[in-house]
Amino acid sequence: MAMEELSINARPHPVGLDPAHAAVIVVDMQNDFGAVGGMFERRGLDTSGNRAAVKPTARVLEAARRAGLRIIYLKMAFQPDLSDLGAAGATNRDRHLFFGVGDIVDAPDGTKGRVLIRDTWNTDIVPELASQPGDTVVYKHRFSGFFETELDALLRSFAITDLVFTGWTTSICVESTVRDAMFRDYRCLVLEDCTAEPIGEGLSRSNHEASLLVIETLLGWVSNSADFIRGVERSGAGVEAQAAQLA
Repeated sequence: MAMEELSINARPHPVGLDPAHAAVIVVDMQNDFGAVGGMFERRGLDTSGNRAAVKPTARVLEAARRAGLRIIYLKMAFQPDLSDLGAAGATNRDRHLFFGVGDIVDAPDGTKGRVLIRDTWNTDIVPELASQPGDTVVYKHRFSGFFETELDALLRSFAITDLVFTGWTTSICVESTVRDAMFRDYRCLVLEDCTAEPIGEGLSRSNHEASLLVIETLLGWVSNSADFIRGVERSGAGVEAQAAQLA
């Protein structure tokens, strides 16, 4: 049964998404960036905006799964020996060392964590958004999810052309991944209430707002969780996906 295209109210104009060729990309919604005891909080950053993005993202993921969209999680995480952090003097290495990458910390779950290191509490997806069977998880070691990862190959193997973005942080890892996706001719839709960042919150225009303006002007489309979910419900894609699974 062919699925009806999703029509999503968005800026600069409504955009259509094909459920059979669309995926939701969840960018770095992990403990170090949004949980109590995570890296951002330890550095004194206000993570309340990040936390506010969790509930709408959970609703989007529920609707996306009903509609049969693939869900792909990106996780910013380095090898324990920091071999993928970059050479001495590299900006990626310098800036992450400033934030304490690799430091051993007491995680809230009682384990010994390590800041931004693979397979620790720090890089686990926040519990409210945990992956489910059938979802895909991709580790990355630079801001963009496409740099030296299998993401592009995975998307092409699934015949994905349309990407719906949630994640942290808007002007860094989200925008970096959107830019690289656009350069590879993917169509990108960013959900503004499912993205956030603490950097620039005190400015007249925050980094979050500036990135959304750039994205809607040149890199893709911007919408929100409510309009995305309405688009899914109007299309009846969830009912059709369930019927297809039973056929």
